[in-house]
Amino acid sequence: MNTQKFIIASAISFGLLGGAAYAQPVAGTTTLGASATEVQAIATGWSLKDAILGKTVHNEADESVGKIEDVIIAPDGTVSFAILSVGGFLGMGSHDVAIPLKNLRAAGDGKITLPGATKDALKELPKFEYAKK
Repeated sequence: MNTQKFIIASAISFGLLGGAAYAQPVAGTTTLGASATEVQAIATGWSLKDAILGKTVHNEADESVGKIEDVIIAPDGTVSFAILSVGGFLGMGSHDVAIPLKNLRAAGDGKITLPGATKDALKELPKFEYAKK
């Protein structure tokens, strides 16, 4: 696993699984949120929204092949898939596909690549739809 993916998985796992351990008690028994000191530290930390969500994904030829719309977290707390919006033009006619996070590569400059991807190949993948709740 490359370093950035490890950081992503760790940050998400910590945020989901470890957050309650740092939260403040409410009414003596329930934990609800972070303290003011913790909020200051959190504000300067790594952000999934800033680092991943909304980023354009490129192939090795530096062609844009999609945009990361979401990251799916498995029930065990691990990051499993990135949901990419592919196809279409100006948001019209696009659809979402699930890409295993292990297939994405992050460069030091923040660029995200999906080796071997083409727009046509991604458009042919099964459409991802969220489960109805």
